[in-house]
Amino acid sequence: MDYAKIFGWVLLITGILVIGWTLMTSYGIFTGEVEVPEVFKTAEGGEVSQKEGIQAGLEEMMSQQLQGMLPIGSITTMLNLAAWSILAFILIFGGGQISGLGIKLIKK
Repeated sequence: MDYAKIFGWVLLITGILVIGWTLMTSYGIFTGEVEVPEVFKTAEGGEVSQKEGIQAGLEEMMSQQLQGMLPIGSITTMLNLAAWSILAFILIFGGGQISGLGIKLIKK
């Protein structure tokens, strides 16, 4: 029994499964069926000092001005989508490498 070919088939199937899962999850994220994994989160307020209160007031005024141009939370959503895209690229690349190793073992 040739264990190298069996292991090659296992690697090939594993690589294809990793690529398939990544593509299906990405499709779900970009169609809105699945929530975007939260890598970046918006900061929540708490107790603040006077200096921090002034800074928070300025930030509030700026956010009110920017609210007309950018919806609340859109920047973190875009950063989360970018982070997922990078992770998906890494997973697809890794799945391709795993499948390539499997193919090399099958051809031996």
